[in-house]
Amino acid sequence: MSNSAVVESVAQALRTAELSKTAIAPIRPELGGESADVDIAYAVQEVNTERALSEGRRLVGRKIGLTSKVVQAQLGVDQPDFGMLFADMAYGDGEAIPAGLLIQPKVEAEIALVIKEGLTKAKHTYADIISATDYALPAVEVVDSRIENWKISLIDTVADNASSAAFVLGSKPVKLENLDLVNCKMVMTRGHEVVSQGVGKACLANPLNAAVWLADEMVRRGRPLLKGDIILTGALGPMVVAQPGDEFKVEIEGFGSVTAAFAAE
Repeated sequence: MSNSAVVESVAQALRTAELSKTAIAPIRPELGGESADVDIAYAVQEVNTERALSEGRRLVGRKIGLTSKVVQAQLGVDQPDFGMLFADMAYGDGEAIPAGLLIQPKVEAEIALVIKEGLTKAKHTYADIISATDYALPAVEVVDSRIENWKISLIDTVADNASSAAFVLGSKPVKLENLDLVNCKMVMTRGHEVVSQGVGKACLANPLNAAVWLADEMVRRGRPLLKGDIILTGALGPMVVAQPGDEFKVEIEGFGSVTAAFAAE
């Protein structure tokens, strides 16, 4: 098959897996194996992004993944990745995420930025991101892999929309000048049990580093961030497996709290 045919075939396989709630074997062998260029994986992601847009889904932002140096080392990469966020992936604070919607979900605590102007320069700075940010929110990203048992490489996860599935935003906007993005402490609890802890600098030393990377990357790839877009900047602590009936509360110092709830089966 030609490269474009392979890209279309893999995109369809991932789309079918998502719709049927049935995980598939890793797709990296079809895209060139361990030596595959990440651009072919982004080409797969773009096919499914275009398909989603053609179906009337609304693009509302991006998620940044692989912002932990430990996770980057595990996957043998030296930069983050990104995935698309659509409006139908958003759930309210404490709203039950339906049972059976996802295959093998996990949750991560993150800082979300909501931007008030487009980020369209070839090279952005902290000043650009700060000026463009309307407000920040605490967030939970729900990740899910369409690849069996989370046996993913960089190629698998990028093609699979960076393993994104759903997200929950807090409801109390906070201005950046009132926050310590580097030293803010994060605690995630499930009931009375602390299941994940972290700090702002766990996200590439500062979440703004992740946002600058994303803004530049999106311009380079022809999908710049636009007014109103949400940026999920990356995990502040270890991800946690989510089971039906679980409720996760995330508190981030200075941001307040947000709760991701999963309906019982």
